[in-house]
Amino acid sequence: MASSACCNLYRKFKPHLLMILTQIGYTFLYFITEASFNHGMNPHVYITYRHIVAGFVMLPFAYFLERKTRPQLTVSVFVEIFILSLLGVGLTLNMYFASLRYTSPTFLASMVNTIASLTFVIAIALRLEVLNLRNPRGMAKALGTLVSLAGVTTMTLYKGPIMRNLWHPLIHIGGNTSVREDWLKGSVLTIASCVTWSIWYIMQAYTLKRYPAQLSLTTWMSFVGGVQSAVFTVIVEHKRAAWTIGFNIDFWSTLYGGVVCSGLIIFIQLWCTEEKGPVFVTMFNPLSTILVAILAYFVLGEKLYLGSIIGAVIVIIGLYLLLWGKDKDQGGRVESEEQSYSTSEGRNAEKQRVVTPSLRELPKAEA
Repeated sequence: MASSACCNLYRKFKPHLLMILTQIGYTFLYFITEASFNHGMNPHVYITYRHIVAGFVMLPFAYFLERKTRPQLTVSVFVEIFILSLLGVGLTLNMYFASLRYTSPTFLASMVNTIASLTFVIAIALRLEVLNLRNPRGMAKALGTLVSLAGVTTMTLYKGPIMRNLWHPLIHIGGNTSVREDWLKGSVLTIASCVTWSIWYIMQAYTLKRYPAQLSLTTWMSFVGGVQSAVFTVIVEHKRAAWTIGFNIDFWSTLYGGVVCSGLIIFIQLWCTEEKGPVFVTMFNPLSTILVAILAYFVLGEKLYLGSIIGAVIVIIGLYLLLWGKDKDQGGRVESEEQSYSTSEGRNAEKQRVVTPSLRELPKAEA
């Protein structure tokens, strides 16, 4: 009896547990990549190697699990995949991880929360999203978007005083950290990457309708994005030594990013999206922000600025306002669909009651 109750409890909260684990995985990603970059690894080389690794990891799963359901890859679909790879990998992640050299893991983790708001703004501009300010749902979405953008502006323009550490760091990430001086440059790179990330989410929805094979699409994007990143890296990085990594933190960060983040975590998020929907998955994003801030400040002794704290709190408040509006919006849409469905069922039943007596009278008339 107790084991059955535990199993039911596990099934109920399995998506919650998995999403918490994904956010923990993303939290470690920030610090292991920061340590690798401080060790001297080029961010663009990291992106290239990471997605090549992810492509090879996802390839057998995509091939065997979607062998019967995978549609044919046409030229037009491949062009869409090429653009998706450019937005989601080649352009976005190169800007995103390059900004880590000028800002901090806490700042990057906070800025990720703005993707939902930016996606909503772009969707309205493309008329993919309807905004009705006459009901509470529409007001919550608009207010949440404005609050999130205000938080981004605060983090970008207001650095503020450094928060004093309470004790010496328990772990020290060594390496060259002198490059992290241009906060404005890093902020611009981060914001630009979040904008392209938002466009990627919107375009991905279109491509999935034409190519509804999530594992195969992820594999294609990993390989194509890795090639795009390699071409870009060859243009900006002329040192052949930059492509050489030893059996050190550079190797482990690349392996971790490819296998765990671009492979396992993406698969978990796809599963949770199918089970609970995208709103449920997005609601867990602020958890990594909190975890990164705690580890950066209390364990690693990272510099934490007052502007980052204030801006992150504002962004999270705006995010949950937006998600509340979207969640209620989806709930209202489902309720209206159910109501219309029940109405149509009632009409069909009424027609059936009208038609049935006349059909029953036919044999009598023939007799």
